Parts: sequence; C-alpha cells; structure tokens
Amino acid sequence: MAVAPVSARWLATWFGCGRFPVAPGTVGSLGALPLHFGLRALGPVPHALATIAITIGGVWAAQRVAEASGDEDPSSVVIDEVAGTLIALGLAAPGGLLAQGVAFVAFRAFDIAKPGIIDDVQRLKPWGLGIMADDVLAGIAAGVVARGLSLLL
Repeated sequence: MAVAPVSARWLATWFGCGRFPVAPGTVGSLGALPLHFGLRALGPVPHALATIAITIGGVWAAQRVAEASGDEDPSSVVIDEVAGTLIALGLAAPGGLLAQGVAFVAFRAFDIAKPGIIDDVQRLKPWGLGIMADDVLAGIAAGVVARGLSLLL
C-alpha cells in the first residue's frame, strides 16, 4: 500500500480531526468553525477565496489519501466536511449567528442523508472529486436553506 504525502494526510484529515474514533465527519465540521469565524471577520471575499482554495486543495488531498489507502472514501478524510461547512456558513453568514447555526445543522443533515443529486455526485471520478462533490452540494443546499429561513424570520 502506498503512503500519501504528509501534507495530503494533514489536509485530508483536517489536522487530525478525521482520526477521531466517533463521528469524524462531525468532528471535521466542528474543526472548521474557528477558521470560519476568523475568515468571517475578514469579510465575504477572503472567506470565499479561502473556501475555494480549501475545496480545490481538498480534491487533491482526498485523492492522494484515497489512492494510498485503496478506499474510495476513507472515513478519516474530513476535508470535504470542512469545505461543506465553510460553504454553508459562508452563505448563511449575512443572516447572523442563528442562520449559521441552522446552516451547520442542515449541512450535517444533508451530508448524512444525501438526498437526490447529493448522493449521485459522490460517485464522480476521480475519487477526490467524488469525495468533495457531495459535501460541496450539501453545503450549498444548507446555506441556501438557512439564508432563506433567516429572511423569513
């Protein structure tokens, strides 16, 4: 079995969050929160640029770790949850903290349930793209739902 580069393993596991023995995806999402709030303080453009960079880097890192493990979606890879969380919370941020909380919960629900196309895109090839794609869509869906709800309240 090959070994993924250290940089890929650290990014893919979000600095070890993915190694948590219980609910590593949720731990990865929680691990994204400090970055979200730090980026949010800088404004929407730095938040969006960092989210895009993490998503692109996540495809690379997830691919390297998946290839090295021979598993098309290793449970230790949580960079997809980090990207999805950043997307969801970034879209919901204008609605305030309540909207961001709703976005977080909605993202985890969409990521776990994988309704419709969210389920379909996880089978995209190469593996890194499939690993990231469902969480990107779940993040968009969660952010839009949370933002929409915040406008109604």
